[in-house]
Amino acid sequence: MGLTNEALNLTSSQKKTVAVIMMGGPTKGTRFRPLSFNVAKPLFPLAGQPMVHHPILACKKILDLAQVFLIGFYEEKEFSLYISALSNDLKVPVRYLREDKPHGSAGGLYNFQDLLLEDDPTDIVVLNCDVCCSFPLTKMLEAHRNHGGIGTLLVKKVSKEVASEYGELVADPKTGELLHYAEKPETFVSDFINCGVYIFTPEIFKAIGDVTSTSLSHTTSFELRPTPTNNRLMQADFMRLDQDILTPLAGKKKLYTFETNDFWEQIKTPGMSLRCSSLYLAQYRATQPELLTSGEGQKSPTIIGDVFIHRSAKVHPTAKLGPNVSISANARIGPGVRLVGCIILDDVEIKENAVVMNSIVGWKSSLGKWARVQGGGDYNSKLGITILGEDVAVEDEVVVVNCIVLPHKTLNISVHDEIIL
Repeated sequence: MGLTNEALNLTSSQKKTVAVIMMGGPTKGTRFRPLSFNVAKPLFPLAGQPMVHHPILACKKILDLAQVFLIGFYEEKEFSLYISALSNDLKVPVRYLREDKPHGSAGGLYNFQDLLLEDDPTDIVVLNCDVCCSFPLTKMLEAHRNHGGIGTLLVKKVSKEVASEYGELVADPKTGELLHYAEKPETFVSDFINCGVYIFTPEIFKAIGDVTSTSLSHTTSFELRPTPTNNRLMQADFMRLDQDILTPLAGKKKLYTFETNDFWEQIKTPGMSLRCSSLYLAQYRATQPELLTSGEGQKSPTIIGDVFIHRSAKVHPTAKLGPNVSISANARIGPGVRLVGCIILDDVEIKENAVVMNSIVGWKSSLGKWARVQGGGDYNSKLGITILGEDVAVEDEVVVVNCIVLPHKTLNISVHDEIIL
């Protein structure tokens, strides 16, 4: 379907799109421990790139992108280096907007609306950082401009068994209009779920304001007493796009859906980060094959499937890697090492003939000769993969299976199915 005449009359040079990536903060992501002890969750590497980098690169493909905003309540210093490097690489301004406290996805947008609208955008792309998918934003944007509503949400059909873990929705099969929305309902509503990727017109701010006003009418006069804080912030103190905005706007010809049949996951746990790293590695093969290691050449290790190796890492040519392996900066992989389905983080040393399978090996950790670190590969189970925190030493010939090991531990005996504090 093409764009409407009205949309076509507004040339691309007149249109502007801004992107907003919601990142949460340190009080969130507790399920991501022990990995979040070292780095803000949005900066944890998936397929060799920070988690937040994947949606940012997807936004970069929007032709009329004016600016990218990151909204969260992490300390600014955690992102300053990353953002300064990113702005230079992307040639698009990237700004971090720090919340004073959690305001929810809708509240965060509402709080910063003046900054988000300073480029006078026609459309605002809103993404959740902990979503892993192919982000079909250009096609979604065309559909959004075509139907003329104030918002479009990415949706996906899933099995009935898992649908209740997400926001379930009913849409008109012909027009795509969102007719009904229920966040994690107790009874089955639909096998279509909300993917946490949205495109809105600036009218969304009025819609948030209207919903806020309605809720305020049920608030006591004591709760409404003026305070020194920003009045707008007081009104939208904590509002979520899903429960608080989508539900009341459904069925009013304001919101529409765009279905994806491609991969989609939520990154809530370390296990899912390993799963999503493999999905992004597979995507590289189609979109950025130059990021994958070929294994060609006499001094190259044996490569099976999709493998990313940072240019500063040193891998012995007798090592065998893959499928689904990501090796970060300054890692040292010794002779005869076997790596399968794992993330090896910065400054890790893996000595000769050690094996790592279905595991994440934390920063500055070391594995001795003939050591074995492995998980069962169940990404959804708490102990389905093995996670070594920062600076964990696994001594020679020690076997670690389905364990979570907190930072700065030395393992000199084999362990199974344990959380080692």
